[in-house]
Amino acid sequence: MIRRDRWEEAQRWLEQARWDVDAARRVREAGLYSLACFVSQQAAEKALKAYLFCQGLEVIREHSIGTLAKRAAAHDPEFAEIKVWAALLDKYYIPTRYPNGLASGGIPAESYDDQDAARAVELAQRLFAVVEGKLARLAPEPQDQQ
Repeated sequence: MIRRDRWEEAQRWLEQARWDVDAARRVREAGLYSLACFVSQQAAEKALKAYLFCQGLEVIREHSIGTLAKRAAAHDPEFAEIKVWAALLDKYYIPTRYPNGLASGGIPAESYDDQDAARAVELAQRLFAVVEGKLARLAPEPQDQQ
């Protein structure tokens, strides 16, 4: 069974990931495409960290979706398959925020479009749904929550 403190920490991270997925959707609708891409990456990162905290990890300094999914695969092999598509969000971690992160020059605010943002939000929503489902199956029994 999952210890309550692990479960509570996982739920805190999952709730923030939920909020971030919604924020990514909203900033995309507002036309802030580079920000929507970055916030989507953040939502996915937090969702994966929620899963890893539930599995007993206490400190996670990694930010790469691909690396976090690989770590999660040590607990659930399905994450190895998820890594293939979820790792696409890694390209939104640095270049969406820093001009020197773009190989082509320019600035992030002018380098991403609605198609980029739509894809990023969709990937974040998809990953969030997977993690939410997995955590629901790991939920402690009511008597274990004391």
